[in-house]
Amino acid sequence: MATASATESFDLIIIGAGSGNTIASPEFANWRIAIVDDGRWFGGTCLNAGCIPTKMFVHPADVARDVRTGEHLGVSGTATLDWPSVRDRVFGRIDAISHSGEEYRDHGEPNISLVRETVVFTGERELRTTSGRRLHGDRIVVAAGSRPRELASIPFGDRVISSDDALRLDALPDRVVVIGGGAVACEFAAVYSSFGAEVTQLVRSAPLRSGDADVSETFTKLAGEQWDLRCGVEVASSRTTEAGVHLELSDGTELDTSLVLVAAGRVPNTDRVAAAAAGFDVASDGLLEVDEFQRVVRDGAAVEGIYALGDVSSPHQLKHVANQDARIVATNLLRERAGEPLVANTLGPVPYAVFTAPEVAHFGQTLDTAREAGLDAFEVRHDYGWTAWGWALDDTTSFAKLVVERESGKLLGAHIIGPDAPILLQPLVQAASFVQSVRGLARGQYWPHPAATEIIENALLKAEEELSA
Repeated sequence: MATASATESFDLIIIGAGSGNTIASPEFANWRIAIVDDGRWFGGTCLNAGCIPTKMFVHPADVARDVRTGEHLGVSGTATLDWPSVRDRVFGRIDAISHSGEEYRDHGEPNISLVRETVVFTGERELRTTSGRRLHGDRIVVAAGSRPRELASIPFGDRVISSDDALRLDALPDRVVVIGGGAVACEFAAVYSSFGAEVTQLVRSAPLRSGDADVSETFTKLAGEQWDLRCGVEVASSRTTEAGVHLELSDGTELDTSLVLVAAGRVPNTDRVAAAAAGFDVASDGLLEVDEFQRVVRDGAAVEGIYALGDVSSPHQLKHVANQDARIVATNLLRERAGEPLVANTLGPVPYAVFTAPEVAHFGQTLDTAREAGLDAFEVRHDYGWTAWGWALDDTTSFAKLVVERESGKLLGAHIIGPDAPILLQPLVQAASFVQSVRGLARGQYWPHPAATEIIENALLKAEEELSA
């Protein structure tokens, strides 16, 4: 057992057990590694409170919504969702994975030490734990993630929660206020509403505004038909009451609710690990600066042997981005030790998917941002309702839009709202990733008829027509 005064030395220290945990693979069996993590659950946000459990709630919510709203298809019925049963099914599986992963890292590998404490940098390669342990790493990976943003007007408490606690409730209250207009807020508003809560969503500007304006406008209309969606309003002040929380809003109105979910963005954990104390460059938004090889930057220059990945250094705050970062970091750790050239992280574009009601997916530029960048671009739109699958859905609101560079035919962006939007986005991501022109993409392959993918086929045909005009 090391004493508080002794320094424990490692070949590699990984701070964070989310995507960072994937680095310690068999290729590193001869490295002495410390995995440091202070999370409530082992395995990171995605596994325990984010991507995976939310989608396991989204699916039953979607099934129930389809039953309740199927009259236009000739389907009539009711559906009751049992919150405790769904919750226990979800976390009965997830918690077992988290526990077994922690147990394996703690006892299953002789070269790995698990440190379940908070750490802060005391030097470039020196860390101190909360209990006073001192750790030295020849190489360090900062994969400390991010945390939900707290609002001064409504601090977290028993009745004001973040997404960390949003799925582990003992019971879903009758009334819930969701604050925020991003992916997390829109997903939880849809889930809570489908599970039977009276939901009010407060959005400072417009929901999903980082993507296409028509998508945001369409989502605002359709979401507003399902729950109380209020745009252009913030919480001015709040106070707890015997029944819950009383809110005073910026538009002069007031709300009483049983529970408030604050989903107003996330904060990189650079401050919690005291990255600035080591002299590392931290951007104004709190992100740890890295170069194209995922090396941490100090005074504008890369620091050899110090890497960062995921939410602590990436503006995307997406699990698939963090996983790619981790693959690059793992490769470069091995290459650096072998004296080989490093590999740059050049993968793109980055797809976004929002599993709300309706689903939304997008990547790349909108027509407005493309033109602002000086590109000669155009957009085409194809509605679901113009395809046979759209007839089957009786869909009158969903659509896909493509943004294309006129001279090259390069796909600059895609924006989809409707059922299976994330799936439909993928062939477009593939085309853009391999810098393919839209010319020939539609007629150069078969498209199953009458599958949903014909929506993309027809959008591509429209883009080709525009290029030929």
